[in-house]
Amino acid sequence: MSDPSSNKLTASESLKAMEDGTLTSRALVDACLEQSAARDEDVGAWIYLDPDQARRAADAADVKRAAGEDLGPLHGVPVGLKDILDTADMPTENGSKLHAGRRPATDSTVAHLLRKAGAIIMGKTVTTEFAMSAPGKTKNPHDPSRTPGGSSSGSAASVADFQVPLSIGSQTGGSMIRPASYCGIHGFKPTFGCISRAGMSPLARPLDHPGIYARSIEDIARTGDVLMQKDPADLDMRGHPHANLMDAIKAGVPETAPRIAFVKGPMWQAAEPYMDDLFADVVERLGDTAQEIEMTGIFDQALDCHATVMMANVIANLGDVIRESPEKLHPETLRRTKDSFEILAEDYIKAIEFRDTIAAAVDRIFDNWDVIITPAAPGEAPLGLESTGNAIFQKLWTLVGTPSVTLPKLTGPNGMPIGVQVHGRVGHDGDLLRNAMWIEGTL
Repeated sequence: MSDPSSNKLTASESLKAMEDGTLTSRALVDACLEQSAARDEDVGAWIYLDPDQARRAADAADVKRAAGEDLGPLHGVPVGLKDILDTADMPTENGSKLHAGRRPATDSTVAHLLRKAGAIIMGKTVTTEFAMSAPGKTKNPHDPSRTPGGSSSGSAASVADFQVPLSIGSQTGGSMIRPASYCGIHGFKPTFGCISRAGMSPLARPLDHPGIYARSIEDIARTGDVLMQKDPADLDMRGHPHANLMDAIKAGVPETAPRIAFVKGPMWQAAEPYMDDLFADVVERLGDTAQEIEMTGIFDQALDCHATVMMANVIANLGDVIRESPEKLHPETLRRTKDSFEILAEDYIKAIEFRDTIAAAVDRIFDNWDVIITPAAPGEAPLGLESTGNAIFQKLWTLVGTPSVTLPKLTGPNGMPIGVQVHGRVGHDGDLLRNAMWIEGTL
């Protein structure tokens, strides 16, 4: 019952072991804490971690199980939370010394739903400052001289390094999918408006997506069903966000191969030279069901559109802080926002309206294709910790709100992981995960 390797189980495997009586939540949490302590200097995934607090929560979960009480779908499973999600019993500092020691009075909706499902919130994971691009202390668990990506750096690294089976991050540019690719795990950005942002530090309201990191698609589905609940506190939520993801997973992979469109688009300008051969091989391995299609025309303007929408919202949320307390902010935050004060209202309105045009064009692609695949990043995680890498391969999909999942299936020339990014139609998250399972099995 005290197997020290239990931290290497997926969340679903852990739940089965606890149901079978071969594992306790306390043993699982202890194994995760031991891994976190052993790897803290090399990885540095956590900004707040109280071992005693985590153990008390695990003990309470075991008592409930032993008493035969009704248990939630994540009962006893430890989870990491990106440090932009409020927790009433832990600090939430948004990656900034400006908010050092900040103690929220209430939980975010995400934290509340996880606790209701029986999950153990083990601690807060490192984020870049205000979930932008100023890097934190986290290093890539596969090579500490490389970035883990951002802004959900600690969330991705903690799952990749077996310090926790699940974690929650967010994406406004590329902050879920890119770290998943760099760290070699599954990352899921659901359809926009499916996971509540209430109690989450806002960066750009039209773009902010909470998401899930895990080591299996089943774990993503299980956690997604917990979190994809209607919340009137988030005014941008879809009317019926619950996607019944586990039902989709239980239906198994599609009987017939999905129609797969591989696109390069304007993002390919940033791809490393070896990505041509890598993805030519992917398309070949997927067989006749996969074909390369062109994304040109209005898509050539998608990156500029995303930049205008995002940075205008960043200034709306952080502008006063930047003007009044620049000395308390990371130089990268100041550099990134310097020119954004000049965005005109008419340019923002045009960008928001053009986003709808791009979204309609993306949706039409799904009339003929079940999923779209692209690289999840320009290549391997870059060397150095001064940058979190390039989010260019996520920005279009964040802009239009499609569901996306990363499959850790490829390896670059230096042995570092590279993800295959799979996109589905807006609101069809369950179909996306089923088709992603087919692609993962085929690759």
